[in-house]
Amino acid sequence: MKNIICILVITLMTSSIFAQNDKEMKEFDSNFSHTVFFWLKNPDNAADRAAFETSLKKFLDNSGYAKTKFIGTPPRASRDVVDGSFTYSLILSFDSAESQQAYQDEAPHKLFISESENLWTRVIVYDSTSI
Repeated sequence: MKNIICILVITLMTSSIFAQNDKEMKEFDSNFSHTVFFWLKNPDNAADRAAFETSLKKFLDNSGYAKTKFIGTPPRASRDVVDGSFTYSLILSFDSAESQQAYQDEAPHKLFISESENLWTRVIVYDSTSI
């Protein structure tokens, strides 16, 4: 019983720490999805991870186009079809392909690339439009 209560408390604490609050909550725009996977050169290096996360968060805080923003790391794979080889994922939504192109060309995005490109070995992008 103590274990169940402990698990519930930890789950509630984790949810409140990592969940978006109402002020940050934005509805996902299904018009255009931009998903990026990053493989860092030194994924176990804490300084590289901190530099990457700081640069990425600064960029997203200053981007004028992304409607919703999600930064993730791979969970432990629960099935063989799950690819957990990447270091970070980024999922953004945009109201249009034109907004996504403007995001590509904006100064904060270009600064993020120049600050962080030396940290990664591989980047894959999947863009999607709704059906």
